[in-house]
Amino acid sequence: MGNFLRVALLSCFVISCSDGDLQIETIDFDSVTVQSCDSPQPDTSNLLFKLNTSESLILELQSGALNNGVVGDTITTESAVPGQSKLTYRIFDDNVSTNYFCDDVPPVSPIVLDEIEAQDGLVIIETMANEDSTSFIHTISLSGVSFVTESGERITNLSINEFGEVTTAVPD
Repeated sequence: MGNFLRVALLSCFVISCSDGDLQIETIDFDSVTVQSCDSPQPDTSNLLFKLNTSESLILELQSGALNNGVVGDTITTESAVPGQSKLTYRIFDDNVSTNYFCDDVPPVSPIVLDEIEAQDGLVIIETMANEDSTSFIHTISLSGVSFVTESGERITNLSINEFGEVTTAVPD
């Protein structure tokens, strides 16, 4: 009986030991403001990101996804992830700042501990002119986003439905 107990305890210890992999329980960026280095432009690709202490959610919109449309109309544009646009989740070893994305030469710190690209999803952009028709407001949301880690684990606890709003100027 004593040998059985030792083997059982040793088995529990071996099974419960971490192999050093990061365990991602949830990805929550709904309450975080969207940022960009430069003012977003229609008819070009745009890099938008959200920072949450030591995490980031990076959206690379395909060229033309921010479609200005016509003043008075609301238009909806869709962009597939990963085929047309790219959505990436990163975990850093320390707090990350806007400088990490916007400096010509990225800082050496913080270090990326893990990077996961979305394997499926849809970027939905609703565009309409503001009240005085001087700019277009693009409301960006995400639908059906699926992240899969290198070990094949699917991250399902996502709070990233509303990515945010960006504005572009109405052309002269």
